[in-house]
Amino acid sequence: MRRRNFLGAAVAAAPAATLLSGCADDSDDGTLDFLSLAWQQESIKANKALVAEWNSRHPRSRVRYVQGSWESVHDQLLTSFEGGEAPDIIHDEANDLTDFAHGGYLADLSGLLPGSLKRQIPKSTWDMVTQAGGVYGVPFLQDPRVLIANRKLLERSRVRIPTAEKPWSWAEFEEAAKELTRGRDYGVAWSMKEPVNQSVNLAMSTGGSIFQREGGKNVIRFDEPESRIAELIHRQVNKDRTAAAGSLGMAGGDTLPGFFSGRYAMVPLNFSYRQQVQQQAPDGFEWVTLPLPAATGGAEEGRVQGVSPQTLSIAQDTSRKKTAMAFIAFLTAPDRMARLARADWLVPTGEEALRDQALNTDKLGWSTGVRVSEDLRASPVLGVRGYPEWKDKIATPAFQEYYSGSIGLRSLRDKLVDDGNRILARYQR
Repeated sequence: MRRRNFLGAAVAAAPAATLLSGCADDSDDGTLDFLSLAWQQESIKANKALVAEWNSRHPRSRVRYVQGSWESVHDQLLTSFEGGEAPDIIHDEANDLTDFAHGGYLADLSGLLPGSLKRQIPKSTWDMVTQAGGVYGVPFLQDPRVLIANRKLLERSRVRIPTAEKPWSWAEFEEAAKELTRGRDYGVAWSMKEPVNQSVNLAMSTGGSIFQREGGKNVIRFDEPESRIAELIHRQVNKDRTAAAGSLGMAGGDTLPGFFSGRYAMVPLNFSYRQQVQQQAPDGFEWVTLPLPAATGGAEEGRVQGVSPQTLSIAQDTSRKKTAMAFIAFLTAPDRMARLARADWLVPTGEEALRDQALNTDKLGWSTGVRVSEDLRASPVLGVRGYPEWKDKIATPAFQEYYSGSIGLRSLRDKLVDDGNRILARYQR
């Protein structure tokens, strides 16, 4: 999965009294460390500008910018938590919070959240960060999966061009991929270097939930509803030859040169990849953002996909939790949340932010992302202890072998379920 930073724009002014109301119990003097995972030059610059603006408005409640990396954030945080040197404010994503929440390293935000912040984000999104009896992050940006397609190739073909209101069914998608396959040029390129989150989240569109609760415990199931999309990808690569086998070992960005050259007509990617497409596309190249297919030709329940939002958390050890929350509220006020989403090519979680005029335009596919956001649900992996071990040791190699044709569906199911449930059982004794 492609990791993205969350900050990327200057913020609008807000009265200091409003931002720091309720913070009297904190000692204002001192500096809070903010671990940011911004990674692009523009985003890093914007992050630092936001911190500077906060500091200019709140000289007795200063925040220090600390640069982190998506690739190493989990290990970095674990080391800092165990050493008693964790940053006060932490940028991460929901599926990385589980072990930290259960380990007591993160503050429960339930009693700290301002009412205005609670109200602007839907309950279904708050559910994504609610685990171990508390709320351990503020979810504010999301990165749904979409199809990015070559507009000219689509228009030359005989396929119906889907819309957010009437997406393709998965069957129509298969037919479209066949229609768009010509010689050595493929209808679709599935980038499966990291196949697990995609496979788990897309299974939700066919009614599947690979992680389920039974008898109060998490268990893994991979029955027919859970396997439909995996079977479709396997079929496209190994039988129909409408999906490029060579893309299976690629990360999402690796597929773009082939997409620009016409070798791949469609690439399923995270919504944020539009930024790279816009920046890297050759002159004259026309592209369009399409919704993912739905299980039942567009019925609401068939459009669902799982997602793990980006989050802002507070370390349990910090003595200035209210001030840390004031800083988080500063970053996630509706107008700022919308600006951050635009800057980072992501979808905001706040209902008011989603109404921002600049996000509700067909230009560059923005309106498609806003519409798709209505159907986002908590990824089944959220809150599952043992998921990272299952993902790394079992699921990643198993899905890669299956998609390449090295093993069959029965072997995939045995690996995911039998080996996986043994891992989960260890974490739930």
